[in-house]
Amino acid sequence: MLPAERRAAMGLAAIFALRMLGLFIILPIFAVAARDLAGGQDAAAIGLALGAYGLTQACLQLPLGLAADRWGRKPVIAFGLTLFVAGSIVCALADSIETMTWGRMVQGSGAISAAITALVADLTRDGQRSKAMAMIGGSIALMFALSLAVAPVLYGWVGLRGLFWFTGVLGLGAFWALFRLVPPAPALAAPVTGTFALVLCDPRLLRLNLGVFMLHAIQIAMWVAVPALLLQMANLPLNRHWMIYLPAVLAALVLLWPAMMQAERHKRMAQVYSLAIFLLCLTQLGFLGLMEADALDAFATTWIIFGLIAVFFTGFNMLEALQPSLISRIAPPAGKAQALGIYNTLQSLGLFTGGAVGGLLLQAGGYVAVFSGCGLLALVWLVVSLKWPARIPS
Repeated sequence: MLPAERRAAMGLAAIFALRMLGLFIILPIFAVAARDLAGGQDAAAIGLALGAYGLTQACLQLPLGLAADRWGRKPVIAFGLTLFVAGSIVCALADSIETMTWGRMVQGSGAISAAITALVADLTRDGQRSKAMAMIGGSIALMFALSLAVAPVLYGWVGLRGLFWFTGVLGLGAFWALFRLVPPAPALAAPVTGTFALVLCDPRLLRLNLGVFMLHAIQIAMWVAVPALLLQMANLPLNRHWMIYLPAVLAALVLLWPAMMQAERHKRMAQVYSLAIFLLCLTQLGFLGLMEADALDAFATTWIIFGLIAVFFTGFNMLEALQPSLISRIAPPAGKAQALGIYNTLQSLGLFTGGAVGGLLLQAGGYVAVFSGCGLLALVWLVVSLKWPARIPS
């Protein structure tokens, strides 16, 4: 990568990382901490407050993607970060679950993933783009693991309000990264009539949009079950789960770079893409096998779960890097942010669907139902990736 590309990738990855850490850091403690709010004894209200962010994300990814193609990437990113900080302040001041829900909705209104990934595409060459996307995808996975490690500790120090004030500070840090680390954005391509219909109906983009929906539905559905699995089968307390997540994510990041080299330098994009989906299938099969194992002790179970999570995040990170890179290559210059807006809308819908359906599967059939459902979804995706007539570009 050229120095300017490296600077752009690092700056935009920092924005993503700071924002995602602010979102993820409440996940391990919110369901318990929110009970102290007025109305917080209602489990459905807690679930709504937690999921409200994803709902407004799904609704506004596309409009802000359209805005980024018309008015520029950086103004839209700055606007979205403003909403994110404002929503964090509302949540920090909330004394009821209803106010918390409104604050989470305002946070989610800063739906800037499409604008950020479009700016990555603007500031990197085609041959280096997957590396830049890998830096962003890796930062998201790392923040997910880090949040699980630090959230209980920070909550013990500053409480729920303090966590949201911390989230607001992270949003301000993302502002600094946007204007001090990220190079100036290039001039926008001239608007072209019919671009939205073109990016909406392109079969190659449709496949990638379907893929990101499945990827994040599988991720969230899995995490409905994995924490409880670590508690029950590995006898690992909640405050020690980071000892599994963080090393697994780091191991997956080490494996990510050779895969990206194969995809970019050796022109094996389609093969690496299908391999990543296969790893998701393999993970679900491994968890199902673990359910059938009777003679394993807690120590062996812990190591098996660690290996399965590392395999999952290897495939997950590969897809998080490849898919937006492919979107930016396939979409026309005047419609990159629009295409990425559609892509991120499906991503947010996948998060919402995975959480809702994963919970229903766990309630109806336990762990086996969750991992069977995730495995079936991954298998359908793998077949689609191999049989879809519009092939992935090299």
